Amino acid sequence: MFSGVCKCGKEEPAQPVQEKTECLKELLWQADAVLAGAGAGLSTSAGFTYSGERFRMYFSDFEKKYGFHDMYSGGFYPYASLEEYWAYWSRYIYVNRYMDAPKPVYETLLELIKEKDYFVLTTNVDHCFQKAGFEKKRLFYTQGDYGLFQCSEPCCQETWENEEIIERMVREQSDMRVPAGLVPHCPHCGRPMTMNLRADDSFVQDEGWYRAAEWYQDFLRRHAHGRILYLELGVGYNTPGIIKYPFWQETYRNPEAFYVCLNLGDAAAPGEIAERSLCIDGDIGKVLEKLL
Repeated sequence: MFSGVCKCGKEEPAQPVQEKTECLKELLWQADAVLAGAGAGLSTSAGFTYSGERFRMYFSDFEKKYGFHDMYSGGFYPYASLEEYWAYWSRYIYVNRYMDAPKPVYETLLELIKEKDYFVLTTNVDHCFQKAGFEKKRLFYTQGDYGLFQCSEPCCQETWENEEIIERMVREQSDMRVPAGLVPHCPHCGRPMTMNLRADDSFVQDEGWYRAAEWYQDFLRRHAHGRILYLELGVGYNTPGIIKYPFWQETYRNPEAFYVCLNLGDAAAPGEIAERSLCIDGDIGKVLEKLL
């Protein structure tokens, strides 16, 4: 069981962030294992913002022509052709998947947990963990990867890496259109390709997805008991059943476990586990930096 750490859940909601940060440092030191659950807030802290200055830096031409004002809206725009569609999406994938994050938040996280038996469960699709040096066998991307294509039907349960074709689309597009010959099609059935992102029941869970799911289940089995730290980072309520609720449930089941919620603007834990919870409302990157 974790010993000598403060309880910053139900009893002391107004405790200063600095004191809570010291509690987190002690928890990380005592933990035998760390299960990190990462949502969009972690990448936001790393500088992957989808509106404002960063949007205008890369998409001002699309904003002027099509009238949308953030990257998410651009993803839902009804483009008149696949050439226009892929001009937008290739640039979107390039800046959010193949470019490095502006801030080293992921690298800081790795530095903090790399000596532990750790695993990462994430709904993020930007591949920041592997780019920062996390071991592939310790990662489960449940919702897909911007770096993979799949058949839009889909006719098969396969995915294809897209870095080379994405870079060509970005390099060769003109007037917000890619050459027709670069529009990707499924090599099996000829239908248009799409991103391997979980939006509906057409999402492809390929061999790599199931392999990562088994790595995750194996980690859970090995750490069903003992001092495991459930470290939730930037997780909201869009898909709480993937990270947030399971983390609460596993903490409740294991009396030796501890739950940490680090999130800007919304950090909370249920009363049932308040005695073994630490909630920090703050910028993830800044908090992690103070732990080094």
